[in-house]
Amino acid sequence: MKQRVLWTLTAAAALAGAPTAYGWGGAGHEIVATIAQIYLHPSTLTTVCDILFPTDSSLTSPSSPSPSPPCHLSRIASWADQVRRQPKYRYTASLHYVGAVDDHPSQTCSFPGAGGWNGKRDHNVLGAIRNTTGVLVEYTEGWHGRETAEEALKFLVHYVGDMHMPLHLTGRERGGNGVRVAFDGRVTNLHSLWDSLLIASSLRTIPYNYTRPFPRGATTVDIESHLRGAIYDPYVRRVLFEGMGVGSVEGRFASEAYDWLLCPAPTSTEAEPLTLWQSLQTVLGAKQAGDETRWDDAVLCPFAWGKELHKLNCMFPIWPAELDLPPYNTSRLHPSDEHTHEHEDPTDFFRGRPPKPHPELLELDTPEYAGRLRSEWVVERLMAMAGVRLAGLLNGLFMDEAQFEDEMSTTLPLIPV
Repeated sequence: MKQRVLWTLTAAAALAGAPTAYGWGGAGHEIVATIAQIYLHPSTLTTVCDILFPTDSSLTSPSSPSPSPPCHLSRIASWADQVRRQPKYRYTASLHYVGAVDDHPSQTCSFPGAGGWNGKRDHNVLGAIRNTTGVLVEYTEGWHGRETAEEALKFLVHYVGDMHMPLHLTGRERGGNGVRVAFDGRVTNLHSLWDSLLIASSLRTIPYNYTRPFPRGATTVDIESHLRGAIYDPYVRRVLFEGMGVGSVEGRFASEAYDWLLCPAPTSTEAEPLTLWQSLQTVLGAKQAGDETRWDDAVLCPFAWGKELHKLNCMFPIWPAELDLPPYNTSRLHPSDEHTHEHEDPTDFFRGRPPKPHPELLELDTPEYAGRLRSEWVVERLMAMAGVRLAGLLNGLFMDEAQFEDEMSTTLPLIPV
């Protein structure tokens, strides 16, 4: 296993100066992947592209760099959603989310609480991030072939994005899919709103200056060569410029970006002492290790990260308390145990017929809800956080050891998995 230091404080200083609606929806997942790619070391990106696109004639080597990147990570960002209904991959359906038995936002936010988790043990997005990362570590050690690594990498890119969508961390009403709401006077559901409509709404109001490429040298990281003419390119530019501080203004997230990569150190006070009977159960295998022990370690901690993200469901709250009060508590769709996410095309949503009044539904395109999300950059922060963490994981897995000590590597996110 590679032993590497975490993203140095130099990185924080540099930042300070400087589809199918399953997870985030197609655009959301591609935005996360694009942000991650911008923060990859060139040697990491070359290795990732060799794994994902081995026959791509555009691939280049670090010794002969090209003005264009060897590939675009965004091309595979939604692959896990596209294959989940195929017989071979049906087992992955529950790996896109996690839900606690006792969780009931916005009234009760349990992660997991006394009732534990819904579903099979470890068969959720947190366990999937740990598992796919482990497969890629074993690939770097020669235990797996490229095809195995390709599949694991595609899943990891997607699952990291899924984990940063807070409604993927609650099982109530299938992550909000079963709750009808109104947005801009049109009918949708809470999950679809977060999957794609909030992003689509932001794309309609991006300042014009972000629709044009940054001039060469205007940013501390190369952005333009990693964009591919997508509708969300202006969104990426704005998140990086105003959020991560890669230009002439101090970023909204620059002071906290380094901490996104850290994991809490375990302390002796975090767990209650085991009784003799509990100790015997653990030794005999009747009592399973805690989720934190199975999923988290000192450098990769999806449980700890997810626990903080999950709080948004109650603290913001992403799940409005009004949904549990009349008349809105009757706006439920058909019940189901499956955490499915039906597609809602945001383009069709905003292009449709003029909205009609829906007094029975809670309108969320209001200053108190959508307006606060926009002013506090809640969605943009989650996108940036997911991208930085994904970049840290990939740099930790694949950064070329020979280039590890160069100046660039000390200003990039790095998680030493």
